Amino acid sequence: MQNISVIEPIAPAIERVKVMLFKPFDLGKWFTIGFCAWLAYLFQGGGGGGGGNFSNPQQGGCPNFPAIFNEHLVLIIVLGAVIACIVIAITVVCLWLSSRGKFMFLHCVATNKAEVKIPWHQYRQHGNSLFVFRLVAGIISIVAIAVLAGIITGLGFLMHHNGIGKWEMALLLVPVSLITLLPVLIAIMVFFKFTSDFVIPIMFLRANKAVEGWREFLGILSANKGIFALYILFQIIIAMAIGAIVFAAALTACCFCCCTACIWFIPYISTVILLPVLVFKLAYSLYFLRQFGPQLDVFTPMAIQSIS
Repeated sequence: MQNISVIEPIAPAIERVKVMLFKPFDLGKWFTIGFCAWLAYLFQGGGGGGGGNFSNPQQGGCPNFPAIFNEHLVLIIVLGAVIACIVIAITVVCLWLSSRGKFMFLHCVATNKAEVKIPWHQYRQHGNSLFVFRLVAGIISIVAIAVLAGIITGLGFLMHHNGIGKWEMALLLVPVSLITLLPVLIAIMVFFKFTSDFVIPIMFLRANKAVEGWREFLGILSANKGIFALYILFQIIIAMAIGAIVFAAALTACCFCCCTACIWFIPYISTVILLPVLVFKLAYSLYFLRQFGPQLDVFTPMAIQSIS
């Protein structure tokens, strides 16, 4: 195996951004590829934070919340169940769209084509397999975190029942939480990061299912644990650099015009604006992966021909 570098993919990834988006500049191409990118990051996108307006009651003192809760218990339960079902349904739909979108965006970057309809239908089975895999993995992750959080909470109640003070509880529970929850959270984030960066391209090339893609990637990972650990650390550095650039650009736009700054908060438009960053991130992981062999290169004419 040749030497694998986390630095070498930077230059071709930047060149890929130039070729796709600036040679020549085509606004229609930006909006088409941006739509695929928006779908790909739909489930991972974050919304703007909102603040609450808390004011002191002017008359009548504080409401009796326990009495209100007991009086309308059935209504609260029904409304809570309805809202929970709506949130779950929206989440599942977004996850499904995102799974299809990831292959659409990868298709655009790999082939340098601005297409929506063709990859939407061509990678239907890929996206559905990825959707089921991500859904099951997400449920398992949530259950694992909930179990650990429940154990820590139960330990806290037990300590409180035995008369242990707050400071003593904090001194014990905080380290326990860090030792148990933090490694699990990191493992979950790395798992989904590897799925997005490497398993999806393998599925893209092999036309196989997510489990089979992970099985092939595990063979590569087990033989190159050190370089993939370095990859994760370098990804953190890249994310910090990109975050600083995006923050500086948003701050500049805000200083230039408040209306211009508001565009950053429109999901699809903001994705189009940040398209060079998203193309670079995906291209970087693809160029890193191809260092492990030509059979993992999505940019080769043979690979592009086989998936077209």
